[in-house]
Amino acid sequence: MLAVQGCVGLAAVDAGSPTHWQSQAALPMTIRTLDSDRQFSRLSSVKVAEQVHALHPGEPVSILALSSGGAAGAFGAGAVAGLTRSGSRPDFAVVTGVSVGALVAPFAFLGPAWDARLLDAFTSGAGDNLLQSRGLGVIFGSSLYRGGPLKELVDAYVSDAMIEAVAREAEKGRLLLVATTDVATGESVVWDLGSIARNGGPSMRTLFRDVLMASASVPGMFPPVMIRVRENGAPHDEAHVDGAATMPFFVPAAFAQTSSSARVGTQRTALYVIIDGPLDEAARSTRLTAHAIFSRSIRAGLRHMLLTTLELTAATAELHGATLQYSAVPVAYPRVDAFHFRADTMRLLFDYAYQCAQEGRLWTEFRRSDAGAIRSMPDPPKVACPADDALIGDIASR
Repeated sequence: MLAVQGCVGLAAVDAGSPTHWQSQAALPMTIRTLDSDRQFSRLSSVKVAEQVHALHPGEPVSILALSSGGAAGAFGAGAVAGLTRSGSRPDFAVVTGVSVGALVAPFAFLGPAWDARLLDAFTSGAGDNLLQSRGLGVIFGSSLYRGGPLKELVDAYVSDAMIEAVAREAEKGRLLLVATTDVATGESVVWDLGSIARNGGPSMRTLFRDVLMASASVPGMFPPVMIRVRENGAPHDEAHVDGAATMPFFVPAAFAQTSSSARVGTQRTALYVIIDGPLDEAARSTRLTAHAIFSRSIRAGLRHMLLTTLELTAATAELHGATLQYSAVPVAYPRVDAFHFRADTMRLLFDYAYQCAQEGRLWTEFRRSDAGAIRSMPDPPKVACPADDALIGDIASR
């Protein structure tokens, strides 16, 4: 509660009125893009989606969405690298990320040449000292833990070479999108990191890093990240936190659009979602203390939001003629605490996802509601992979 109270003082402007909120809710998702004059503008996702599809005429557009999950982000990292090893990794035209998924997203976007750096980021022990208490500073501060270690971690991997590579891919029309949550408005903000890499100028690396860091800054755990934004000619500072505070992962609905001529062939838009965590929790004893009950309640709420988002994404894919494949950590896998950033734990999860992806047992496919779900079931399975999991498959057949 003290940490949340500390966040309140960082709000630069008041949230909009209820009328404003209702009008915004009816609009398509917008994407904050940095223009060549180094001013931000907000583009409708419908317009951006049209541009993406126009650059891939007659080709299937593949989109990867990476979810939140803390230390379980090692699952998404291992899955991406394992897809490379299997030879089945799609050439993603769009990659989106939230929270730890945002940290994996640039590596997934840049392709197999960056897999070694991805492995190092999640298994080298770089995050072992990520949680450094603020001590008595928590009483007047905005978080339980210092933001410096997270900043140093992100800064170590956001190199000039990475940003230059992102800029080159953005020139081809590919999109790298990351979500944060604006503390003042409580709304999601989707950033086009490719445009920042192309047009950021001298502050490009700082801005790129700060957006990634903000997306991973869990409210109350890490302090909000102040981002300087020049929009409509006037610069101002905004406080941003974890994108998972408002959505666990995202695929803009307009991006799932498939032309009517492509819906019966192999050119359908293909959505892939990697969920860094389980879709449910195994029943277990919960101590009847305020902390235990509060923690359990928060996890339950986040899990239901995750399932709702997945089901809405499936409905959108079916409506627009796209395919959807997804993966998640099976409930049977030993529980990974979201804030347990030890290298040994993350390496095990990375290797598990890597092996399952390498063996072609990562994905569960949503099909039309009247066709049921298709799941890969090797005989006999060597390990229980996501594609073999009954609960994950059951979600697809609902």
